[in-house]
Amino acid sequence: MADPGQPDGGVYEWYRRGLRLLGDGHPDAAATLLERALAAEPGSRSVLEGLARAQYDAGRHREAMDSFTRLTSADPTDHYAHFGLGLAASRAGELELAAEHLALAVAMRPDLTHYARALRGVRTRRGLAEELP
Repeated sequence: MADPGQPDGGVYEWYRRGLRLLGDGHPDAAATLLERALAAEPGSRSVLEGLARAQYDAGRHREAMDSFTRLTSADPTDHYAHFGLGLAASRAGELELAAEHLALAVAMRPDLTHYARALRGVRTRRGLAEELP
């Protein structure tokens, strides 16, 4: 008998439904479902990445920073995780951290112009912040 407090299906189904919710513009609902999936499968990088994206889209930037940090710690060569961490840090006002991780993402994937564009934006914001009295 299914637990009424748990969504139907297994971890993979929760993951798929979470990504579908995220794609349909419901990041909070996606994050809730992906958090359950991650609790059941704590080693899943795919679920953790989906959760980080949902947290970011839901405006939960500090939580997204934590999730993307876990991804970069597990695989320092994951350019997308560095990019996500940089974006989340930027939204959280952590411009130095944002610039550091966006620069790493750009160094790993110089062909992705949106990475470089995000880095330029953070560097500009950081420069403007330094000019303020």
